[in-house]
Amino acid sequence: MTMLPPDVPAVAPSTSSGLEKALRSLSIITMLMTVPQVLAVWGSQSANGVSLISWVAYLVSACLWFVYGVRKNDKTIYLACVGWIVLDASIVVGVIIRG
Repeated sequence: MTMLPPDVPAVAPSTSSGLEKALRSLSIITMLMTVPQVLAVWGSQSANGVSLISWVAYLVSACLWFVYGVRKNDKTIYLACVGWIVLDASIVVGVIIRG
């Protein structure tokens, strides 16, 4: 999962540094790179070769980052985590169903 480090304070978009803009873009790009895995799990009859343990770990991590972002009131963190939770959960559910 790609996002700002936890010690970086939230900054208004108009004053964002180049690094912060790049990190936000990378967060979206890496989510888009996960969509083919979701489609592969749900578009086939089987989820062979997809690691349930790995995707559950990603899901747990995204949930914890979401809680952290909400507690810090950092939209950069928690809004990105919503996307990750949806993607990770869809893969986990798909692997369980299509196993």
